[in-house]
Amino acid sequence: MIHSQNIYALLTPLAIFFILLEVGLCWYYKKELITFQELVANFGTAIGNQMVNVLVAAGVYVTYGYLWENYRLIDSIPMTWYNFLILLLLVDFIFYWVHRWGHHVNIMWAAHSPHHSAEEMNFAVALRASVTQRLFSFFFFWPIALIGFKPVDIYAMTGIHLFIAFLHHTELIRKLWKWVEFIFTTPSHHRVHHGINFKYLDKNFGEFLIIWDRIFGTFEEETDKVLYGMYSPPKSWNPITINFHYYVILWKTAVAAPRWIDKIKVWFMPLTWLPQGLPPKENLIETTLDNQVRYSTVMFKNAKPYLILQVIISMILMLLVIKSDTSLTTLQRWVGAFFLWHSIINWSGIMESKKWLQFSEILRLFLAIPLMVWFFNIGSINLVAISFFLFITLSIVWVVKNFRINSNLNYSSI
Repeated sequence: MIHSQNIYALLTPLAIFFILLEVGLCWYYKKELITFQELVANFGTAIGNQMVNVLVAAGVYVTYGYLWENYRLIDSIPMTWYNFLILLLLVDFIFYWVHRWGHHVNIMWAAHSPHHSAEEMNFAVALRASVTQRLFSFFFFWPIALIGFKPVDIYAMTGIHLFIAFLHHTELIRKLWKWVEFIFTTPSHHRVHHGINFKYLDKNFGEFLIIWDRIFGTFEEETDKVLYGMYSPPKSWNPITINFHYYVILWKTAVAAPRWIDKIKVWFMPLTWLPQGLPPKENLIETTLDNQVRYSTVMFKNAKPYLILQVIISMILMLLVIKSDTSLTTLQRWVGAFFLWHSIINWSGIMESKKWLQFSEILRLFLAIPLMVWFFNIGSINLVAISFFLFITLSIVWVVKNFRINSNLNYSSI
């Protein structure tokens, strides 16, 4: 039996283990495959996504539960090993088409493109998931509930399926045995999928099996060096910008469209479509090793140790919020989710040296005091309370001293 209530909470520590392992291997072998700012941005988008996934899960249980209760074809499908494999194949086949449509339909690309905005390939990139992508995906898995698979098992399987996809995001593993490469999606196949080389665009949509791509004509072998990212990138570490960048582009196009019908059509048309009356798009220039300019910013002084500590603390708080067996109430989970969103937005402000950051971060640190007292029932002076207040005090001092705009703009990126 697979249990979905804690599936993401169970898989998160495993994902973090693989990320730390990859970071360690890159350091040991001196491979520059992971940059600090991308890493922090990936963790930030992952935390934001997990806060939304709690709502998605609730919606899935309600809607899929109604379909399963009233319209299922098979009364009971126990989660045996063979039914587990059948469910995995069903999820994988449907996701192939959802993934493929996500690269061809504007509104679905808006939901999926944040994942492709990363300009490198490592395990942390797998965490860079859109807050709307999971919602869009579950618009298409409902036939599985009609067959008779329980909503709880469907939701859990999508989490397992997502973790399988997580393992494809690395450059450390080159190519595997030929029979594995022929049947299953491997890191080599998925690197192609993330490539912005023209020959790699819109290829290799499979997450578990690559045979779907071979059957439906979307397979491409990895030959040339893969360049990562997307055309018209967000150019920001802010999770709000990363998540809604392409929605803004579509909205501006819809507003500019002269005809009302085109204001609606633009959301559901292919990416290359343009409403009548608007000037034609410029010809797309292929990104190459010679002309690629990766996004980077100058951080505030002494930002790196502060951000590392904040990421660790925020990941722990995220697990407390999404785990169903903690003592947090529903209201506390909502408040914790908003606090985490405040945190990850501030991380982008630190990495981009924003003027508003110092006030926002000091406010966040002050808000953490009543939040932690409420969450952990700190009602008396003890070692835990003293340590927490000392940590907040030192953090505020660090922010005041280091995270301010100076006239010489001499910030450190280390």
